[in-house]
Amino acid sequence: MSRFWEKNGELTPWGKSAVRCVLCFYALAVCAMCFLPQPFSQVKTPGIQHYGRLVLLLTSFNSLVSLGKIKSLWQLFWVIGQNFSNVLLLYPLILCLLLLNKNVRSLKRTAMLSFSVSLFIEISQLLLDWFFNVNRVFEIDDLWTNTLGGILAFYSYQTLQRKIKKPVSSQIV
Repeated sequence: MSRFWEKNGELTPWGKSAVRCVLCFYALAVCAMCFLPQPFSQVKTPGIQHYGRLVLLLTSFNSLVSLGKIKSLWQLFWVIGQNFSNVLLLYPLILCLLLLNKNVRSLKRTAMLSFSVSLFIEISQLLLDWFFNVNRVFEIDDLWTNTLGGILAFYSYQTLQRKIKKPVSSQIV
């Protein structure tokens, strides 16, 4: 079918190599985004609690609950941007895993994998703050937004598969 895809919708050996390279690069990028020290932000997110060096945001749907506490347009943009970026954080990672691993290709497994990776990231950030004070925040909302990103990757994978498996004659219009 192409250099990247087999007729059955699976990756060719060349396609698998390319996706593995993207997966490795993006996994390193996720590690950098989630585990390197974060500069102290000028924007204060409402609802943050400090327990010594540990910083937590334990309010579910904090962006909605704390909407009245946002004092500037920049702060609103920051809070919405954080939620949006958390939805997108695991999307490429999970999409690559779906392309490579047949065992992940169910909605339940994809959601569990996304949630597990997100929980690992959040707990690791707590441990990094405990031992090294890297200014990371454990956020309950990150768990569901990261999981949502994984679920969106699952549906994107399904859509991609439907397009790839269509006969060539039906794609020509």
